[in-house]
Amino acid sequence: MKKFFKKLGFHKMDEMEQHITFKAQRNAFVFLEFALIIWAFYESYKVLAYHTHLNILPSMLATGGLIIQNVSQLIMTHNAVKGDEESPKASPLFKTVLICIIVSIITLIILNMVIMFWVMKS
Repeated sequence: MKKFFKKLGFHKMDEMEQHITFKAQRNAFVFLEFALIIWAFYESYKVLAYHTHLNILPSMLATGGLIIQNVSQLIMTHNAVKGDEESPKASPLFKTVLICIIVSIITLIILNMVIMFWVMKS
């Protein structure tokens, strides 16, 4: 099976290839987040200007992507420094601030949905 994957071009990446791949993934993630934010603003404009129904999909996707990225980064950092006695631990203040930001974003999205549905009924 290894030979089959090797013929298809799959192989274990060296450090340079990993670095290039991670940079490309980061650039793609940033592009997608900006595209989703622009889409969310466009949908909000349509609701205000033309009184159409609110499409919350771009907001939910952007928020979900940011939450998954931040939580997975925290988990991977914690796992990487778990056994290392010399490395500084993540401060509880940082974790508290991050959780507050995530809860605030989710609350704002829910409030936005409620307000837009209330405006649409009026």
